[in-house]
Amino acid sequence: MRLDIKALRPAMKATVATVFPPQCLDCGGPVADSGALCPTCWGEADFIGGCICDRCGAPLPGLAAEGEEPLACDECLATPRPWAQGRASLVYAGTGRRLALALKHADRPDLAPALGRWLAVAAAPLVGPETLVVPVPMHPLRLLRRKYNQAALLAAAVARAHGLRVLPAALRRQRHTPMQDHRSVADRFANVSGAITVARRAQAALAGRPVLLIDDVMASGATLAAAAEALEAAGAGPVAVAVLARAVKDGAMRHDSLGHGRAA
Repeated sequence: MRLDIKALRPAMKATVATVFPPQCLDCGGPVADSGALCPTCWGEADFIGGCICDRCGAPLPGLAAEGEEPLACDECLATPRPWAQGRASLVYAGTGRRLALALKHADRPDLAPALGRWLAVAAAPLVGPETLVVPVPMHPLRLLRRKYNQAALLAAAVARAHGLRVLPAALRRQRHTPMQDHRSVADRFANVSGAITVARRAQAALAGRPVLLIDDVMASGATLAAAAEALEAAGAGPVAVAVLARAVKDGAMRHDSLGHGRAA
C-alpha cells in the first residue's frame, strides 16, 4: 500500500510544531505561526509604507496621494542614483536592524525565507514578467568566512515569490574592499568604486533586460551604485533596487498615536 504523502503533511506539520513550536524571528519567543514576530518585536518593526522616496524607498513625512508625482528624499536629490527606482521593506532600526544584523553576521540564513517574503511585497511595484533578480555580490574571501551571501538568499526568496529568474552570480567583486561601517559618504563611494563587475558568462542574459538589484541594507547607497553602474555598462536596464532595510538619519523618527516609532 502506497502512502499518500500529501494527506500526511498536515499531521507531520502538527507533529513538528509540537516538538519545535514556532518562535519569533527576532527574540525567539513563542508565536502562533512560523516566520512571524511576537507583539513586542512587531511593535519595534518599522515597516515602510505610505509616502516614500521613489529612488531609494526611504519613508517621507506626509501621506501618499494617488496620482502624485514620484518623490525623492534629500539624499537622493543630493546624490544622483544610477538606478531608476528603489524600495525598502523596513527602517534600519529596532527589529529591522536586529534582523538584518542577525542575517548578516549571526549565522542566521534561516531568516532569509521570511525576510525575503517581506522584501518581495515591498519590491512588487518594481517587477515585471521579464525582470531578472540579481544580488549584490560578496568577495570570495568574505564569502568563505561567512559561508553564504545574505543578499543572494534574499534575492532567491524574492524571485521565488514573483516567479522570476534569479542570476546569483551575475555580478562579482573583482577586489576585496574593507567594510563600509563608520566611513564617510565620500569614503564609502571611493571604497567600492570599480570594485563590482558583471561576470562575462552573464552578459548575454542581462543584455536589454530589466534588473531588480537586491541587497540587505542601504545606507549611503555606494555599493548599490557600483553594482547598478556595472549592470548598465553591460547593457542591462532599467535597473531598480530593493533592500531589506533602509538606514535613515538620526532624528528622522516620529511617534504615531500608539507610541510606535516611525520614520519621518
